[in-house]
Amino acid sequence: MYNFDEVINRKGTNCTQWDYVQDRFGQSGLLPFTISDTDFASPKQVIQSLNVRMSHPVFGYTRWNHKDFKNSVETWYQKRFDTKVEKNWIYYTPTVIYAVSQLIKIKSTENDGVIIQTPAYDAFFNVIKENKRKIVENKLLYDDGLYSIDFIELEKQLSKQTNKILLLCSPHNPTGRIWNDYELNTIIELCKQHNVYIISDEIHMDIVRKGKSHIPLFKKSTENIAIVTSASKTFNFPGLLFAYVLIPNVEDGDMFLKYLKKQDGLSSPSIMGMEATIAAYNECSDWVEELNNYLDENIKIVQAYLKENLPDIKLVYPESTYLLWLDVSRLNISMNDLQERLIKIGNVAIMDGATYGGNGELFLRYNIGCPKSKVIEGLNRLMLSI
Repeated sequence: MYNFDEVINRKGTNCTQWDYVQDRFGQSGLLPFTISDTDFASPKQVIQSLNVRMSHPVFGYTRWNHKDFKNSVETWYQKRFDTKVEKNWIYYTPTVIYAVSQLIKIKSTENDGVIIQTPAYDAFFNVIKENKRKIVENKLLYDDGLYSIDFIELEKQLSKQTNKILLLCSPHNPTGRIWNDYELNTIIELCKQHNVYIISDEIHMDIVRKGKSHIPLFKKSTENIAIVTSASKTFNFPGLLFAYVLIPNVEDGDMFLKYLKKQDGLSSPSIMGMEATIAAYNECSDWVEELNNYLDENIKIVQAYLKENLPDIKLVYPESTYLLWLDVSRLNISMNDLQERLIKIGNVAIMDGATYGGNGELFLRYNIGCPKSKVIEGLNRLMLSI
């Protein structure tokens, strides 16, 4: 039994969410529900593994291309998703976005289009723009609290020869959608028809609601596809800088290694990130189940609170992630005014949905990866602000 109710003081640890909230919101001391990490302690098995490694006094250059790491990934995918991952598909990357950036370089040229489904993870916009590619928005359809893919528009975009990549977010941040069999099959078929490469960011894959299951894209196809992901989102150690990319195509994998090792000199990974990943995948499946159960309860708290106190705010029910997408369009308050009230009156930091494009200007993104007490305090401050 794990204690997700424990309140851990993160102030003074140089953490982005608590110590640097002023950078984004212009005021310090706000109660933050912002960046997508959590306020939960990492599993005790992970901490124990790190302590064991810390007891060795040498922290030299390290290798990732070995069975200890690759077996842990292979086993996790087999047991959790009933999906076969070959060891030679697995490559280390310091971050998911680093891998996305390199794959964009490998599979497209400058001024080519990269399709993203908006509202979308804000780092997608930056990585496309900074690689001198064109952002092509496939805006998700929104109807009565539900998001779906506009396949008619997507097919038009995929048919343009200059659009070379679909950067998929699966499960989707910030809407919380888990793409179903039909949606994934259709995406793969359309991309195959138009020879468009798929980069699938699946970092939220383990965080799902009861009765829901993430479907890795490799369960459908391995042709012209790469998956980028990490254990860090699930087990809350993004500061240890360790992720991985799955690339079935040998030539693409070789090119990725060339960028990683020869161009950027990043072949030696974070020792602690690797040890944490191995321990998490080998020993902490029960922790993930309890985490998901706890997040389900947090969602119920938010639903009940909004229904009783803030009925004009609609929760887009998330099938995945710990990030809630709150529809505030019925408040008849501009987002600028709402953010001003949240900061000045509520003393709370909640992400402006406009950050994510699409119809995001009508939404707040509320991080519930925290103890229930903080979730409730945030809701009280939200109500006070309105």
